[in-house]
Amino acid sequence: MASEPGTQSIVKFQTKEEEPAQRKLGKLTVKYNRKDLQRRLDIEEWIDGQLHLLFDCEEEEIPELEIDIDELLELTDEEQRSRLHELLQECGKPKEDFINGLLYRMKGLRKMSGSLKK
Repeated sequence: MASEPGTQSIVKFQTKEEEPAQRKLGKLTVKYNRKDLQRRLDIEEWIDGQLHLLFDCEEEEIPELEIDIDELLELTDEEQRSRLHELLQECGKPKEDFINGLLYRMKGLRKMSGSLKK
């Protein structure tokens, strides 16, 4: 088949380096599995519920208190227990059941990196 004079057909082959940007998406790896994240969330919800019972008040009335699970995971068992007693010093009710329950639930949890922490 003859082409008209003055027009040229160009054939362009695409090499691997020239693939469209859409195809350059990499694989996403998940650093934390869903089960670990759900377990941590369950523990945090349990803590909130227990604090309501311990302080016997509404959420707004609970003293400013932050129980950092990652901080506790860096401590020995005795240091964890001591830190929790320190955090709960304003609570007039017995705290041993709460502390024992929390330490039991935290067994096997891994510390998270700073990127997922608040």
